[in-house]
Amino acid sequence: MAGGKLTPRQKMINLMYLVFIAMLAMNMSKEVLSAFGLMNEKFESANTSSEQTNDGLLKSLDQKAAEAKGEFATEAVIAHKVKTISKEFYTYIGSLKGDILKGFETDKETGKLPYESMDKGDTIDNWFTGEGYTAKGNEVISKIEKYKADMKTALKDKKYATIIAEIESKFDVSDVANKEGLKDKYLAYHFKGFPAVASLAKLSAWQNDVQKAESDVYSAALGKAAIAEASYSKFQAIVVLDKNAYFQGEKVTGKVVLGKYDPNAQFSDFKGPGKLVNGQALLEMTAGGIGEQKIGGSFNFVENGKPINLPFNGTYVVVPKPNSATISADKMNVVYRGVVNPISVSFAGVADNKVVASAPGLSSAGKAGKYNMSPGSGTETTISVTGTLPNGDQVTDKKTFRIKGIPGPTGTIRGEMGIVKGPRSNLEIATIGANLLDFDFEVGLEVVGFNMKIAGQPTVVVSGNKLNAQCKQVLSRAGKGDQVTISEIKTKLAGAGSYLLPRTAPVIYEIQ
Repeated sequence: MAGGKLTPRQKMINLMYLVFIAMLAMNMSKEVLSAFGLMNEKFESANTSSEQTNDGLLKSLDQKAAEAKGEFATEAVIAHKVKTISKEFYTYIGSLKGDILKGFETDKETGKLPYESMDKGDTIDNWFTGEGYTAKGNEVISKIEKYKADMKTALKDKKYATIIAEIESKFDVSDVANKEGLKDKYLAYHFKGFPAVASLAKLSAWQNDVQKAESDVYSAALGKAAIAEASYSKFQAIVVLDKNAYFQGEKVTGKVVLGKYDPNAQFSDFKGPGKLVNGQALLEMTAGGIGEQKIGGSFNFVENGKPINLPFNGTYVVVPKPNSATISADKMNVVYRGVVNPISVSFAGVADNKVVASAPGLSSAGKAGKYNMSPGSGTETTISVTGTLPNGDQVTDKKTFRIKGIPGPTGTIRGEMGIVKGPRSNLEIATIGANLLDFDFEVGLEVVGFNMKIAGQPTVVVSGNKLNAQCKQVLSRAGKGDQVTISEIKTKLAGAGSYLLPRTAPVIYEIQ
């Protein structure tokens, strides 16, 4: 919002303004020019962040408008007008920054402008003539006035008055009294004779002001619309059943509420299969035949002396008593030897704490319906499930899973796969590792040995995961462009004893 307590971001911007003004009184030393450049970077970074934040706020408003319509839809129309106005003015300011930057090139290595060389402001001399403005200067003033006028037209509601006042203050183009007490033209006071880098920072600050005003509008729109939507007439009657599916002949229980529950709500009448209790309708009826069943009725109340009727419609599904269980591997359709496989087990219509599963290597994960599977030998394992119904009857089912070994990993050098490039010194201290591609389990891998080979030189067999002295001796004879092949990588699972994984794919290091 435009008023109230300042956010940390706005406090930072205000502080920058103070520093900005203070620096104008100083001699334009190299350090001061660099300081202006850093200030400009801060503003541009803040502008990028603000643009993302504003897009998120506008998206939220559009979503609310699509879902709730009403006041949100009205405010969304205003917000999009502000978006168009702001973007037009923001882009125009960007074009002015482009004029200032003519003749200055960004350093390819640092990505920064040559701030210490930007001590002249002649690139915008075409704004001024004598004590007045040129056609270009008048254009700048005209664009500012158009931005203010367009925002006033779009934001006619009183709730935006503070925002409009702030825009008027920040973009007041009236003449400004200088230190001698004489009146200077607005643009002359802020830009004439200033270093290019100072003018650049000032224009970035303008863009930041535009972004803030846009953000304030979106925040105000969301807040105002939310208040309007709190009216009873904006609520929707919702059917909330205790369960989504019921056995044939079972009691269907649930409630119908208006968006949010208010125990103090006063309703004149409720029509439907239930009764009103403390602002909500409690449902109770007997489930019909198997399949989809409908529930209908209405809430009736008086608001501002006028009767309001809110109809509701819902459905529930009646299913036969379960005769099959749902068993699924949380990660995949098979279970892997050597790792703990999470398994979820459930029976349709049966509480999780009334379901029991068993299989070789299967153990409870400490929560109803959750198990851990650690398969042993063989190629298949079968999980058997028993569910106990509310009346004491039992139903059973089973499912067979394939058992597979963990796939072979791919070798890595300093965490990189394939052909890794770098200086010889990096390889000398690098760690040889392994990575499981497209494997959904988190496992710890340990490299316990490998072979190092350079064309024309003998193969070195290494124990461990780093190059030994012999490797470094052979490596010292290699030159730029030579490739070092790390192969026969021996990999094991952390904590799995001496069990080695299947062959690990090699990795190559090209010396630069």
